[in-house]
Amino acid sequence: MIKAVLYDAKEYDMPSFEHYGKMHDVQFRFLETKLNEDTVDLAKGYDAVCVFVNDTVNAAVIEKLYEYGVRLIALRCAGYNNVDVQTAFGKVHVVHVPAYSPYAVAEHAIALLLASVRRIHKAYNRTRDFNFSLSGLTGFDFHGKTVGVIGTGKIGRIFIDICRGFGMKVIAYDRFPAKDSGIDYVSLDELFERSDIISLHCPLTDETRHMIGSEAIGQMKKGVVIVNTSRGGLVDAEALLEGIKMRKIGAACLDVYEEEADIFFEDRSGHILNDELLARLISMPNVIVTSHQAFLTEEALNNIAETTVNNILSCFENDGICDNELCYRCGNIERCKKERKEKCF
Repeated sequence: MIKAVLYDAKEYDMPSFEHYGKMHDVQFRFLETKLNEDTVDLAKGYDAVCVFVNDTVNAAVIEKLYEYGVRLIALRCAGYNNVDVQTAFGKVHVVHVPAYSPYAVAEHAIALLLASVRRIHKAYNRTRDFNFSLSGLTGFDFHGKTVGVIGTGKIGRIFIDICRGFGMKVIAYDRFPAKDSGIDYVSLDELFERSDIISLHCPLTDETRHMIGSEAIGQMKKGVVIVNTSRGGLVDAEALLEGIKMRKIGAACLDVYEEEADIFFEDRSGHILNDELLARLISMPNVIVTSHQAFLTEEALNNIAETTVNNILSCFENDGICDNELCYRCGNIERCKKERKEKCF
């Protein structure tokens, strides 16, 4: 039996992981605590650790996991910016779930956008108080507007399809354009200048961190709507707030936030929020914040658990190739240049 410890476990994680674990002889221990340097000792005696977006898997944690004989870090998400993949290479294999439900995230981005543009969240709050005034609820048509999509992986392309269904004009930027996709690719500068709406669907890397900052915002149209359902670090939150205060940004729809690790996924309603920047953003009438819930559908949770368990099995059974491995061998982590005929190390 393969033994794995699942950090930062929530009640909605457990049923699907227990189901697929029992099916394939993988025993999970569920911990509410996040993985970090203070909690890594809890991984002693386990073959694998299963982590999520706000677990800290830095060099110090990886060295400890290696010392304890942990052979696999299984991310139950697509992003891996919280894992020091370079340090892990040669010590601990790292796998992820590249596509659990791209529809879930793309649809949530559209839901945020619709709620914001048509003031649905404000109307909901008013009618609960029997206030049926329409004052201040004027929105705008999607039809004919230009949406700029940054990142055209599976989620980005599904988002594009939905936008086209609304009759929107789509332009996009990606360092690796999708061939024969029919997508109108432009430079990042042109995307900033032309877009009425900008939606982010790219990974967080050193190159993309704070790609939406004061300089980029300065290039944008007055009244632009920014949607981020990818990673919080793509947006400089201070610059975003300043753009909102200056009336440059018309609205912001955020499912992620750069400093979310100790805030999101928890009930903070009975506490004073220490993050003043997030508190100010939430207080803005043209900002909608959801707490990293874009992935949260029944289909996605099932796919995450099934893929994660299969990833674990592939790495331990018959010494086979690790499915969905993140490898630092050639420095091209997801797009490995060598054909996968064996493990990366």
